[in-house]
Amino acid sequence: MENRKKVAFYTLGCKLNFSETSTIARNFNDEGFDRVDFEEIADIYVINTCSVTDNADKQFKQVVRKAMKLNEKAFVAAVGCYAQLKPEELAAVDGVDLVLGATEKFKITDYIHDLSKNDMGEVHSCEIAEADFYVGSYSIGDRTRAFLKVQDGCDYKCTYCTIPLARGISRSDALENVLKNAKEISAQNIREIVLTGVNIGDYGKGEFGNKKHEHTFLDLVQALDKVEGIERLRISSIEPNLLKNETIEFVSKSRTFVPHFHIPLQSGSNDILKLMKRRYLREVYIDRVNKIREVMPHACIGVDVIVGFPGETDEHFLETYHFLNELDISYLHVFTYSERDNTDAVDMEGVVPSNVRAKRSKMLRGLSVKKRRAFYESQLGTNRTVLFEGENKEGYIHGFTENYVKVKTPWNPELVNTLQKINLTKIDEDGSVRLEFLNKLAEV
Repeated sequence: MENRKKVAFYTLGCKLNFSETSTIARNFNDEGFDRVDFEEIADIYVINTCSVTDNADKQFKQVVRKAMKLNEKAFVAAVGCYAQLKPEELAAVDGVDLVLGATEKFKITDYIHDLSKNDMGEVHSCEIAEADFYVGSYSIGDRTRAFLKVQDGCDYKCTYCTIPLARGISRSDALENVLKNAKEISAQNIREIVLTGVNIGDYGKGEFGNKKHEHTFLDLVQALDKVEGIERLRISSIEPNLLKNETIEFVSKSRTFVPHFHIPLQSGSNDILKLMKRRYLREVYIDRVNKIREVMPHACIGVDVIVGFPGETDEHFLETYHFLNELDISYLHVFTYSERDNTDAVDMEGVVPSNVRAKRSKMLRGLSVKKRRAFYESQLGTNRTVLFEGENKEGYIHGFTENYVKVKTPWNPELVNTLQKINLTKIDEDGSVRLEFLNKLAEV
């Protein structure tokens, strides 16, 4: 009997990449490969790349070196956003044998016939205009939650972003297929589904190859809320101009959607938002936060923000800092602006020195710590439901409440992948929250 070949995967970047890696892995399984951990010796290493930051580019080379140390004869394939944007650059990295762009990555097994090492990486990368079809995906990384892709691509033209160049136009999965995938996930005893995409608030555009919206994002969440067997649904990042009041109100009364929103802001200065070509001003953002607080006072609200964008003066940055400080939000994801080829921003005047970018990033990260602490303190003494995860971390098991408070309690394997009613009691030194069980080990 022929030995089955082994394949290992490494994913850089976002939740969407994780969902697609999982789908690609299932394709390999269908072709007779066995998936192993990336730390193990494999015949093929597949790296799903990211292009959002310089750091992701550098990480790619480190991951390739790691694979080569494990097995110098292994076949290494690069797929994903960076592979679409700079295929020749990736192909030139020592050890890389195959580079596949946006439309080719889901057909990777068609390109792997001979696993012999190549002197130079072989490139198959389409013109991004050809990336106009949709491939559904979902990831199952652990037993507690899954990432469900509902949308891909973006029609926005933000001046700092390469994602439209890497993923193409906005297009959506058919509603019927999303519901089918959600049912498949819930049937595997996974308690939480996270909706993901490039611009999920644009859901419905390109659903059947049409430019118009067949369904809206509200249609999507209403339909998913009716699927039996799903216990928790979480919305990942959604643009403020696309998060409508009707959606917020529906989530507040939903059976399954949790009170957690992650809403990109990028800047608290309208001048900078205009330079970025964002499709809203700060007043819209305030309105969204106020609406969430009106109907879900206990909701967790996360914010993306970019520091050091060209033209961002000290005054602009302080405008952002004070805006966020006064806003009733729960945490920040802070990104330091990095120049990306083929974007409008790379040619803009007013370049911010790297040391100033670093200082501003540090200030906002400090503000994030303060905001998260204040949010956690506001939740002490309240009763919540926790979904426990599967890892024993220094004698503790961790989990997240429906409103995204990270909790911990002494390790107990019986708690893994269960939903438990608890009371939040105190904040530990590591920032997580201790709890008391309301129904001892009685699954919700």
